[in-house]
Amino acid sequence: MLQDVLRQIERRDRFLLTSHARPDGDAIGSALACCQVLRAMGKQADVVLHDAVPRVYRSLPFADQVVQADRIKGGYEAAIILECDSVHRTRLEGLEDRFLISIDHHISGRPFAHVNWIDPHAVATAEMVFRLAREAGARFSPEIATCLYTALMTDTGSFMFQGVNQHTFALAQELVLAGADPAHCARSIYFAHSEAKLRLLGEALRNLKTEGHLAWTWVSHEHMQRWAAKDEDCEGLVNYVLSIGEVEVAAFFRELPDGRFRVSLRSKGKLDVARVAERFGGGGHECASGCPVDGPLASAVREVLQRLRRGPSVQ
Repeated sequence: MLQDVLRQIERRDRFLLTSHARPDGDAIGSALACCQVLRAMGKQADVVLHDAVPRVYRSLPFADQVVQADRIKGGYEAAIILECDSVHRTRLEGLEDRFLISIDHHISGRPFAHVNWIDPHAVATAEMVFRLAREAGARFSPEIATCLYTALMTDTGSFMFQGVNQHTFALAQELVLAGADPAHCARSIYFAHSEAKLRLLGEALRNLKTEGHLAWTWVSHEHMQRWAAKDEDCEGLVNYVLSIGEVEVAAFFRELPDGRFRVSLRSKGKLDVARVAERFGGGGHECASGCPVDGPLASAVREVLQRLRRGPSVQ
């Protein structure tokens, strides 16, 4: 499918690149890097996202060039949608009538585009962008390498998630040799939190519950308002729950303004939380996934925990 993607790129000149709403590190880093690869190939390309670039990724090269919009405007010949399983998840209007190319590594990926390159064996979409760039003969500038390394680092949980192997570190080595600075990338992500995020962490730790190998916590919409927190301030809070020694699976429930909950699921490897998330219309990785669940909190927790208790193991 990589060759199909390259053929479609060669036939066109102007591209839009996007990813899912509330973009994470792999979405941002892969889109920024892929945009520069296309430009190196002589193409016109822009990154357009529904939501703003989260603060911890704003120092990435080219991040200031990202266009935030609700609707696509302009004469783009094709849209490359990265790390996304549907047009709907981009929350961008105006994509439906474009020629669509999907590049995704999630096991829950769906072939919704005209050309679909889905590789669940890749540990991050950044790995696929790297392969595309190498196949196209594009030069790996330090800026492109930095974007891809950051995407790889964040989507593998700092190289801790299931699926990380010698090929992952070989890719990281190539990106470092191309100019990515591992220490700088890590500092930009893990030492750039807002005060609101730490305040939310305090609320979440006060609400912590455990049950054998399961643990979960939550923050309410009132908590979000109290600390003037943004969506991005909830990112990674579930990992503190998973850090408990006896816990194998963790869940973090964030109440949305409409009373529903956005649930983040994490696993140390014995449980496939992606398949659990799919039951609720979500998806992701075996060890890191998410999904929406209807409220109130008590019923949301009950439904998710029931699935986690009897959820599918990683084969």
